[in-house]
Amino acid sequence: MSSEIALRVNHVSKVFRAYSNPAKRLTHALGIRANTVLRKVGLPQLATDHDAIQEFVALDDISFEVMRGHTTGIVGRNGAGKSTLLQIIAGTLAPSQGTVEVSGRIAALLELGSGFNPEFNGIENARLNAAILGLSPEEIDARMDSILAFADIGHFVNRPVKTYSSGMMVRLAFAVQAQVDPEILIVDEALAVGDAKFQSKCFARLDALKETGTSILFVSHSTEQIVSHCDDAILIEGGQLRQRGQPKDVVHTYLDLLFGKPPASTPAARQAPQSTEPVPAGAPPVLETRGNSYADQPHYNPYEFRWGDGAACIADFRLLADGAEAAQIIAAGTSLQLVLGISFERAISRPIMGLTIKSKDGVTVFGTNSELTRFAGLPASVAEGTEMQVDIHFECNLGPGDYFISVGLASRKGEELVPHDRRYDSIHFTVTDDECFGFTKLPMTFSIKELRS
Repeated sequence: MSSEIALRVNHVSKVFRAYSNPAKRLTHALGIRANTVLRKVGLPQLATDHDAIQEFVALDDISFEVMRGHTTGIVGRNGAGKSTLLQIIAGTLAPSQGTVEVSGRIAALLELGSGFNPEFNGIENARLNAAILGLSPEEIDARMDSILAFADIGHFVNRPVKTYSSGMMVRLAFAVQAQVDPEILIVDEALAVGDAKFQSKCFARLDALKETGTSILFVSHSTEQIVSHCDDAILIEGGQLRQRGQPKDVVHTYLDLLFGKPPASTPAARQAPQSTEPVPAGAPPVLETRGNSYADQPHYNPYEFRWGDGAACIADFRLLADGAEAAQIIAAGTSLQLVLGISFERAISRPIMGLTIKSKDGVTVFGTNSELTRFAGLPASVAEGTEMQVDIHFECNLGPGDYFISVGLASRKGEELVPHDRRYDSIHFTVTDDECFGFTKLPMTFSIKELRS
């Protein structure tokens, strides 16, 4: 990865103006022109009717740099300003303040089908887009076979793009942008409409571009894609750069904005460490449901990410292997038991217990909850002051590596999911196995039949 700067965004702001009626827009524009002339000749300027103008600050003093061969993820809620920022970087929108410095050719997948003429067929639009990106006719001819092969839309290349599905549209658009070897490539949620095979091919192409020095700005609401494919990440909130850092850290803050984090005074965040004794082999675990014995357990990850409204508290846990406290390193295929101690600080209806297992890179290996599995053991409602113990049994059919368990308790309020206590990446364990690699240990056998000697 190069230390050369491919993109520099300097104090960029963008303000959109809205007018009470078209006449106000016209008089304001004429007033600006008139004041420009009056200013030059030293005469007093005309007054502006500010009450007729409403300003919306889409971006507020954004600054960052992207190195060559670097993939930067951008996350943020809808309306945060992500698309506005990308349009300014791509040059399709002018900033109200600040500058953008780009080194080399820039290609962008912003809005689906943008730049396509709906009456042209696929080949004609591919040629048009490639020409806009700066390729000569000779370069377009040389790369056309690769573009069409990557898009893989068959005979539709000879049909008008107005007949294309959204998936076919993005296939052709991505094929053009990715085959021109840009110095900077912007991808804004474009891959969300592609099928799994096409997404896999696109990410392989992104990796190849990155290896040759292309810098990538990748916008996605899929937090796993941000964690898996980006070197760092940026969080945009309310038009401001809220955070930049490791993808996993930025994603956690983003999730906090989406779901809310409890204040320090709520039961879910109170700290009251208590000592616990190891669980003897074969003895049933005794869990606390008050305080924070959770943090005293040997598999606890102190860098967990926790949030919720505090109506319930997951206060303690044990990770057991064959009835005894599990070692930090666990053999693949071991039967595991996760026991949770929970207290309810307020009455709730329709409780939901969930669990997710992720790799150390933040990729979800497995996840489920009591609603998905239709588990009938949880009551329809829980009274204030209730304490309970939840036992979860599963086979450790995982490949070798480090894994983190996230647990959470939520409830339904109508169709809304209300998080009460979510403890992300709070339990850590390591799996060892000499027979396989990857995320999962599948039951597999080999057989050979000799056909002829």
